[in-house]
Amino acid sequence: MNIPKITYKRNANFNEKLQSFFVNISGLTVFNIEFFKQLFTLPVDIEQIKKHMSELGVKTFSIVGIMGFILGFVLALQSYPVLERFGATDFLPATVSLSIIRELAPILTALIFAGRVSSGIGAEISSMRVSEQIDAMEVSAINPFKYLVVSRVIATTFILPILTIYVIMISLIGAFIAVIMTDNMSLIYFMNAVISSIAFGDFIPALIKTYFFGYIVGIVGAYKGYTADGGTEGVGRASTTAVVMASLLILLVDMVMVKITVWLWPSIG
Repeated sequence: MNIPKITYKRNANFNEKLQSFFVNISGLTVFNIEFFKQLFTLPVDIEQIKKHMSELGVKTFSIVGIMGFILGFVLALQSYPVLERFGATDFLPATVSLSIIRELAPILTALIFAGRVSSGIGAEISSMRVSEQIDAMEVSAINPFKYLVVSRVIATTFILPILTIYVIMISLIGAFIAVIMTDNMSLIYFMNAVISSIAFGDFIPALIKTYFFGYIVGIVGAYKGYTADGGTEGVGRASTTAVVMASLLILLVDMVMVKITVWLWPSIG
């Protein structure tokens, strides 16, 4: 007698989740269209963009820097015993640098950036929504979408590539420190091996996709905050779901971008 009821509840929950998924996708699509409409509508508040880039960059530099150092250090330590089995320790700088530049630095920096920034944007804008500050801006003939959304999304789009380059540099420093702890390798040899192993198809595509990651972080956080409801609970919900949704989209876009990169530059596959 209880089985039909349980099955019904499960079906109801599944239907609600499925409906919520499509509502989020359709809402985010409309939100993206509105963003590009506002983006090409003058004027653009350059000062607000600079302000958000400065705030987001400064607040994230320390955590991504620590992550980058640990990433390079641990990756070099883990790779050395494997390469040593085959007598290929000379390839350690190239192996570590290519792994960091192609994939690890862009994706890990983007995920940390999403957790730090997307949640913050979602919480900030959603608190303005539930406290009716956005409504007050509309009444005052101020365009809240352009002021709150456009400037933040542009800032996240352009600050993440800078953070990624910074993480790559810190990761290589961490890798070199790990190398000199396990092998007698000079800094000049390490740098030459890294530089000679990097090609156009390694660095440029990896950097380009960070612009997409930065855009995702900004637009998802702004969307969740701008469409929040339900009072103070809505603020927490917007912050949490922004991180989850942004992280999932970053992973999906990364999977597509890797396939496109391998297709355009078969030599790196």
